[in-house]
Amino acid sequence: MSADSRDIFTLIRDWEQGGYDFALAIVVSTWGSSPRQAGSLMAIRKDGLIEGSVSGGCVEGAVIHSANELMDKGGAADLEFGVADEMAWQVGLSCGGKIRVWVFPHTSMDENLIGLASEAIKQRRHLYIDCHITDQKMQLSTAEQVNRLNEDRDCFHLAVLPQPRLFIIGAVHISQHLAPMANAVGFDVTVIDPRETFAHQARFPDITIIADWPEEALKDIVIDRDTACVTLTHDPKIDDDALKLILAAQPFYVACLGSRKTHAARRERLLQYGFEDNIIDQIHGPAGLDIGATTPAEIAVSVLAELVAAYRKMAR
Repeated sequence: MSADSRDIFTLIRDWEQGGYDFALAIVVSTWGSSPRQAGSLMAIRKDGLIEGSVSGGCVEGAVIHSANELMDKGGAADLEFGVADEMAWQVGLSCGGKIRVWVFPHTSMDENLIGLASEAIKQRRHLYIDCHITDQKMQLSTAEQVNRLNEDRDCFHLAVLPQPRLFIIGAVHISQHLAPMANAVGFDVTVIDPRETFAHQARFPDITIIADWPEEALKDIVIDRDTACVTLTHDPKIDDDALKLILAAQPFYVACLGSRKTHAARRERLLQYGFEDNIIDQIHGPAGLDIGATTPAEIAVSVLAELVAAYRKMAR
């Protein structure tokens, strides 16, 4: 998930501030076998630097050529590649796939759009941008539509969403597998555990660790709808404190490790804390998809799969 829309808009903010000329290419629709989904971005700088992708091969060459022409003369481009195009065939579209790519130079973007987008990313706000191919412009939108063409196919609604966060409660063996895997697929991962022997950086290289009780670690963090939490300690003294804060904020995914008997006992405690049944029902317990997992690594895979499925369902 490197070079996604958040990364691209942060990057082109730096390019804009540096005085560079650049263009943005957006995959606006796909049919059949396509290597990149709608909403995928590629930034092209006039001096030849690029970031991101719209396919995976030679289509990029044609898009870069179009972007350079537009940076010279202005306007916007509507490009389509499909089975009849040799270039598209070379990047894996030979099974009947097609992609449609719109290209906008920097001059087609509303004034302050990039700055406002960057600020929204920092503040973890959802941002929506309307891309008009006929009017040859990009502008901020209030319509909460995620990466889709409108009915007349003249406007593409681009969503720039906050990076999803995952709080893992418990620096246990499963966490050592789950944390790097979740990070690899794009989640901002934090492991929380008051037991310093477990919450040690050597056990979680390149992962944020907070060696404190969840009540303290989470009290000043704004939990939003792009947040997930998995409790893995089996210790109510640790897990329950996290659940009290997390459940009240309505995140997109909450899961707890443990047997059905353990989860039933957890449910009774949460009822005593004052949580309603409909809130408690949102907990995935036992955590993870039922894939017959037995080892810590396999359990981590099952939790990650359930986590990604929940995120994609929420983001649609």
